Amino acid sequence: MIEARHLTKYFGQTLAVDDVSFKVEKGEVLGFLGPNGAGKSTTMRMVTGFLHPSSGTAVIGGHDITQSPLKARKKIGYLPENAPVYQDMTVEGFLGFIAEIRGLSGRVRDQRIAETLERCFLTPVRYQSIDTLSKGYKQRVCFAQSILHDPEYLIMDEPTDGLDPNQKHEVRSMIREMAHRKVIILSTHILEEVEAVCTRAIIIARGKVVADDTPQNLKVRSAIHGTLRCTIRGAGKAELDSGFTHMEGVKAFELLEEDDKKTVFRLVPQEIADPPLEQVVRFCADRGYTLESFRVEEGRLDEVFRTITLSGHDEAGR
Repeated sequence: MIEARHLTKYFGQTLAVDDVSFKVEKGEVLGFLGPNGAGKSTTMRMVTGFLHPSSGTAVIGGHDITQSPLKARKKIGYLPENAPVYQDMTVEGFLGFIAEIRGLSGRVRDQRIAETLERCFLTPVRYQSIDTLSKGYKQRVCFAQSILHDPEYLIMDEPTDGLDPNQKHEVRSMIREMAHRKVIILSTHILEEVEAVCTRAIIIARGKVVADDTPQNLKVRSAIHGTLRCTIRGAGKAELDSGFTHMEGVKAFELLEEDDKKTVFRLVPQEIADPPLEQVVRFCADRGYTLESFRVEEGRLDEVFRTITLSGHDEAGR
């Protein structure tokens, strides 16, 4: 596994990462989330040994990154932020250079390069100089170097930055395919990415871990989770408010939209597990209103993210 143990980092008098601890085991894809300046990239750099912590450490597959850095780094595939590569090399030349650094040679080296080029959709540009590539292709080249040696532990900082929607889909598919046999951490600010590939999410704010849970459980914390969104024709806010406010099973009525054709509103149930579906249908039928649509809302991760990171309160462990 990867284990961060009380990682702390100061830059001068500025505390960037404050006593961060977590564990990630094989088969997990951990999304590391936070607003800009929260300490995501600094934490990733300490875990990989790129930055030395002010205190604390990280253990990679049993090797302490501060005490046995080379043994730990051999096990890691690392995609840094902003995809740093040697611009004057060709794609294949760069991967060959990385392969040699990783101790690959001969037929194994050539086979691994060819497989990685194909896997990352880089074969058409294999002989092209990296400085002539688009941002998306450069990102793919850096992703390719991180998986070239088939590492046990894969750590990626903004892995889909600069990619178009099709390329993002390809990278996310590769991450899901690798997940069952690796330990994967990805730092991102794209909440859609967390929902698409992560089995667990840590949210960091002001250098501290403020939440650690599955994406689904985090969404349950959303204020709209389990509420009922309805669209009705033939009735306005006044009629609906008076009718629903005192309805059994309804805690609150909230108007969302209203015009001369329809009214859109949200009902907060008394019990999240028991939304008042039948009551709403019966209410509309009895009064001749047209119930155009209704659905039970799923919580939104973006709302939870904003609430947690802006609240200033430690939510970890809830």
